Amino acid sequence: MCDARLRDGSRVNVILPPLALDGPCMTIRKFSRDKLRPADLLASGSATADMMRFLEAAVRSRLSILVSGGTSSGKTTLLNILSSYIPADERIVTIEDAAELQLRQTHVIRLEARPPNVEGKGAIEIRDLVRNSLRMRPDRILVGECRGGEALDMLQAMNTGHEGSMSTVHANSPRDAISRLEAMVLMAGTDLPSRAIQKQIASAIDVIVQAQRVRGGARKIVSVCEVTGIANGETETQELFQFRPVGVDDDGNAHGFHTATGKHSVHLDHFAERGESLPAAMFEPVAQGFEGPV
Repeated sequence: MCDARLRDGSRVNVILPPLALDGPCMTIRKFSRDKLRPADLLASGSATADMMRFLEAAVRSRLSILVSGGTSSGKTTLLNILSSYIPADERIVTIEDAAELQLRQTHVIRLEARPPNVEGKGAIEIRDLVRNSLRMRPDRILVGECRGGEALDMLQAMNTGHEGSMSTVHANSPRDAISRLEAMVLMAGTDLPSRAIQKQIASAIDVIVQAQRVRGGARKIVSVCEVTGIANGETETQELFQFRPVGVDDDGNAHGFHTATGKHSVHLDHFAERGESLPAAMFEPVAQGFEGPV
């Protein structure tokens, strides 16, 4: 087995017999040279203008964001798009297993984990890079994906002066994303009690954006939630925007519409203090609309 990266950034995976029973297999993941913009999400029906305006305000006012979704749901693409709202004068450190993020800003330091050599030595893990990034005077830290104990270091960074940082996690819902974070913090080998872990998450993560690949292959933001605190032993969230499916056409494509839920953001005062004024009307539900497949 071999993982590699080509000069253009494409990722290559090669697997040979006897592991590949039917012969050698090479997979190349190519990335578009054209960096997607927020307008592309609107044009494709992946989000609405109100959703993107809220997320823009969240990024600019330095709320910490977690992008959640399943495999091939567009998490990295969405993280790229959200990062475009970061002011150009900020120092950003990106940390990934395999470099895929393509930020537009010029003041970006890209770090990539290193696997062990054939002797099982020399590995540099995501967690090592997150710890090191704290010594690099970043304004924001972007972790391409949290998979293990680095979640604890990321949460601690968000809680100690690096607000506005972002990451992604494999999960099927915002609630699952929180549960995954709790499990990953335990993977750091700490003896933190459950209550302490919940407090870390509730104080570090402000917004959870759920991405999903719906029937037919279209990628959509299906939920935007805020983390509001802890109650009855559970981390509480409130959903501000959601995608409501209404059916599937004869070709197997999902149809539905995006709407606000009627709940106003708990961060409105924070937005106002940072010069990000959001109209109350954007949080009001819409009558049932219709969005076709992409």
